[in-house]
Amino acid sequence: MKFRHFLLIFSALIIASCQGQPSAHYQNINAQAFADKIKATPKAQIIDVRTPSEYNSQHIDNAKNINWNGDDFEAQVGKLNKNEPVFVYCMVGGRSKKASDKLIEMGFSQVYDLEGGMMKWNAAGMTKPSEKIIGMCPQEYGDMIKADAKVLVDFYAPWCAPCKQMEPYLLKMQSDLKGKVNIVRLNADEHKTMISDLKIDGLPVLLYYENGTLKWKHQGFMSEAELKKGLE
Repeated sequence: MKFRHFLLIFSALIIASCQGQPSAHYQNINAQAFADKIKATPKAQIIDVRTPSEYNSQHIDNAKNINWNGDDFEAQVGKLNKNEPVFVYCMVGGRSKKASDKLIEMGFSQVYDLEGGMMKWNAAGMTKPSEKIIGMCPQEYGDMIKADAKVLVDFYAPWCAPCKQMEPYLLKMQSDLKGKVNIVRLNADEHKTMISDLKIDGLPVLLYYENGTLKWKHQGFMSEAELKKGLE
């Protein structure tokens, strides 16, 4: 009996040894926690995984641009210290999630992913306000939503997957509803002043106005049927 008990314990230890420890995971943290950890980390390794043009338009101080969709992503991140924390972000979180998974796979021990990306970072007030107007200004926006009885504003971006899904039927509705509902599509990358002013922290965003008054707001994917119902 004792020998059998010993064999059971020995087998359990062998199985545990073969399985190893649970795999490491990156931490998805909000803007404030992300900023606090960077501040507390000497010579923090910060990676902006967006395209060079996105990086040049705005980025977190001391961040290095290593494009997730570039041909040399692994080679570039391979130059970083795997034993020190790495901070990763993109625009809304999609690319940084994939990049963080890759870093863990490559053996990085501490990876922090900015939840919601630069949009959440800006909405949380982490970026110094700019006096430069980029795209439409608040006065122009106010005039636009009052110009017609019914106005639907669609904030989108070319890199946003759900935005691409919605684009075909939004363009069709833009034509079909002409004279009834004015559907205006605004590229978030080209209208950063209004993104900041309206505190938009994710895409796509639909804003529906009647006589200049906001009736409803929707963030994220919305089906054609749902949108048509919302405009009735």
